[in-house]
Amino acid sequence: MSWLPGAMSCRSKVAPSVEFDHSCSDSVEYLTLNFGPFETVHRWGQLPPCDEFVGARRSKHTVVAYRDAIYVFGGDNGKNMLNDLLRFDVKDCSWCRAFTTGTPPAPRYHHSAVVYGSSMFVFGGYTGDIYSNSNLKNKNDLFEYKFATGQWTEWKVEGRLPVARSAHGATVYNDKLWIFAGYDGNARLNDMWTINLQDREQACWEEIEQSGEIPPSCCNFPVAVCRDKMFVFSGQSGAKITNNLFQFEFKGNMWTRIPTEHLLRGSPPPPQRRYGHIMVAFDRHLYVFGGAADNTLPNELHCYDVDSQTWEVIQPSTDSEMPSGRLFHAAAVIHDAMYIFGGTVDNNVRSGEMYRFQFSCYPKCTLHEDYGKLWENRQFCDVEFILGEREERVLGHIAIVTARCRWLRKKILQARDKQKQKCKQEGPEETEVGPSGSQKESLGGARASLGSGSGSQPLLEVSIREAEAQPFQVLMQFLYTDKIQYPRKGHVQDVLLIMDVYKLALSFKLSRLEQLCVQYIEASVDLQNVLSVCENASKLQLDQLKEHCLNFVVKESHFNQVIMTKEFERLSTPLIVEIVRRKQQPLPRVYSEQPVDIGTSLVQDMKAYLEGAGLDFCDIILLLDGHPCPAHKAILAARSSYFEAMFRSFMPEDGQVNISIGEMVPSKQAFESMLRYIYYGDVNMPPEDSLYLFAAPYYYGFSNNRLQAYCKQNLEMNVTVENVLQILEAADKTQALDMKKHCLHIIVHQFIKVSKLPNLRSLSQPLLLDIIESLASHISDKQCAEMGSDI
Repeated sequence: MSWLPGAMSCRSKVAPSVEFDHSCSDSVEYLTLNFGPFETVHRWGQLPPCDEFVGARRSKHTVVAYRDAIYVFGGDNGKNMLNDLLRFDVKDCSWCRAFTTGTPPAPRYHHSAVVYGSSMFVFGGYTGDIYSNSNLKNKNDLFEYKFATGQWTEWKVEGRLPVARSAHGATVYNDKLWIFAGYDGNARLNDMWTINLQDREQACWEEIEQSGEIPPSCCNFPVAVCRDKMFVFSGQSGAKITNNLFQFEFKGNMWTRIPTEHLLRGSPPPPQRRYGHIMVAFDRHLYVFGGAADNTLPNELHCYDVDSQTWEVIQPSTDSEMPSGRLFHAAAVIHDAMYIFGGTVDNNVRSGEMYRFQFSCYPKCTLHEDYGKLWENRQFCDVEFILGEREERVLGHIAIVTARCRWLRKKILQARDKQKQKCKQEGPEETEVGPSGSQKESLGGARASLGSGSGSQPLLEVSIREAEAQPFQVLMQFLYTDKIQYPRKGHVQDVLLIMDVYKLALSFKLSRLEQLCVQYIEASVDLQNVLSVCENASKLQLDQLKEHCLNFVVKESHFNQVIMTKEFERLSTPLIVEIVRRKQQPLPRVYSEQPVDIGTSLVQDMKAYLEGAGLDFCDIILLLDGHPCPAHKAILAARSSYFEAMFRSFMPEDGQVNISIGEMVPSKQAFESMLRYIYYGDVNMPPEDSLYLFAAPYYYGFSNNRLQAYCKQNLEMNVTVENVLQILEAADKTQALDMKKHCLHIIVHQFIKVSKLPNLRSLSQPLLLDIIESLASHISDKQCAEMGSDI
């Protein structure tokens, strides 16, 4: 693709981890991959355990990270409470007792420990003699340990103090220590306290007035801070124990329960309810491991994406050394790895094991966001939907709509045929030379409207009388993003709108949207809105939702409250009769064993569209070394700022665009890999493609460096004797000199095997000379003589 002046002016910086050697000729840019040591992502590794002469095996302790070391404090060994401080050096993988001076906190467990500045702060916990069961009590004392000097100091704080507690949550944010919930010896708590750690002399405890959906009183739960919010997951809360995830906004002291209704059946559910587990934050993710879950000790690692609000179970690498299930262990993060120490394993045995888990640092997939911005910005729209009796108009993109919804695809094809007939009546139909050289209609007719961005041709008009604008816009948002906005609590109009969307989803046969609407509505039904929702469901003939509302009303705990409301008095007579009869004679529950059709996702639909389903709607031709590849302008513009700038300002008149990455034309295979990434975010590709595409995020202006990160990992993990010659060719073509050097190194050291590869004969003469030169500089005279005798 020839470079367009100014097309990438908004991205002047080279993407992180890409370096260009500008000392070379201006016409050639040499790519440096920083190829070096690499740790397999999602790999569990067992590190040296703590020897008994250093420190006892333990549980209910705390772990913090400071610089390149893990510090373990307190806990119990099954017989006694502990107050020793252990240090594990993550570089040397060695254990020792940390140097301490002063009076340490009394032996304790279920306390909390956090790091602020160059100190560790320990608060509360349970103290006493568990062996003799004497002097057992909770504490509310606060100790500081200075890492530089090893000095322990107790903070004597004046004024009102938090009630003494153990098994609470603690974190540091905005120079303050925050304490939440726990157990005071008689009852579980859900209060919150904070103290400023900047000035010991001025420090005082302050109780926080919380608002919103405050978690129930609980203990033995973890907290983690991510994106300026504190998260709490599950824990012991008596009969109310759930697997809910709550987030706390520090700025407004507001709690929110994270909804799970958007998680469709078949998608990974949240972890089981549990207690005694750990949760740490890394990048945009929360990681949950271990704990006691309904009398089991699971050892799956669950990951929550804060941006997409989705859970997944992390699949460990094949060479992982997995920790067994455990509870009351502790964890901390250093750099890009999590370290887990101790805990109680099977048969109430205390552990002294240390495990390391390697996180993945990939930038997030922006596919849904990119298509969402295309919908919000309304650039390059090529279709206009005329809705309802009032004929309200909503713009859209043929490529996205036809990829996601067959019902709307059929409507668009009908409108396009109608437009063709009209053109025939008005004058001779224009033809052009197609990609194969034959005369064909102008790119499947979809270029009949190159969009509001180009202004060259009118929009395709599609009339849909059965849809009103507001629910249709929500449906369109779903087509672009796979999401709809969750109804606001207490806003019955939001729920009624989703019911209208549900009606459209049924008409348009969008199974995934149907399930999403049902889950949202059922989760939003409460005592205040159930009658409104029930009446609307009856009017719209949404029998499944009506049944849910009727069953909600006649529940023992709901019925009296509902029938005493003003809304019940205004309810239609048939519904009142139905409610009374349902109360008198409840219907037996019917359990269907048929699997629920959750439809196809955005990723699945865009994959099918690229693989042929979208051929009839192509409106741009990409030329790779003269070979045409039909594509879709709106999709390219949504995912690449380069294409977006081109189509907005420099649109070629013939609708054809030459493809290159700088001065280099990628291979056909690499180009196909790039299209898969653009259309549906796929990052799986052969290693040789990764070299061609390593710089693509920079040249094409993708939203982030996700593709680049995967390319680098793909190269680091997958250069083998079998593919080294293909990667050598790609490295030579892309001027990736360090990768070329690495390939030559492999060839030299594995030359007997490489020499038998058929691809060796097809290498160019300059590359063969490079191999000979490398062999000459690495092979000794004796080895040359031995090779000569073999010939």
